[in-house]
Amino acid sequence: VQLQAFGGGLVQAGGSLRLSCGVSGRTFSRYAMGWFRQAPGKERELVATITRSGGSTSYADSVKGRFTISRDNAKSTVYLQMNGLKFEDTAVYYCAARDVADGGADFRFWGQGTQVTVSS
Repeated sequence: VQLQAFGGGLVQAGGSLRLSCGVSGRTFSRYAMGWFRQAPGKERELVATITRSGGSTSYADSVKGRFTISRDNAKSTVYLQMNGLKFEDTAVYYCAARDVADGGADFRFWGQGTQVTVSS
């Protein structure tokens, strides 16, 4: 399976961006999806997850109420809508897939990352 994330960029604090991640290679609906981020000098952190059907989502406390994860199984794409961006949201954002259909417990498949920079 291949993942390709895009949509990052430079935005002022308070602004919005929408990240997209296209998945190819296998049936998209077999995967739970997640967005992660890594800021310079920091550990990678989980930002949001969504189940295979899209019926359940979860968020890091730091982004709750500002970010929304969604998916379109017909388009094999997962999104991360980011509103009210803060300087501390600056990071490289990665999408990842967990193969639930194979009983996978971890996010094993990763995209290449897209840079989000928030100017204060």
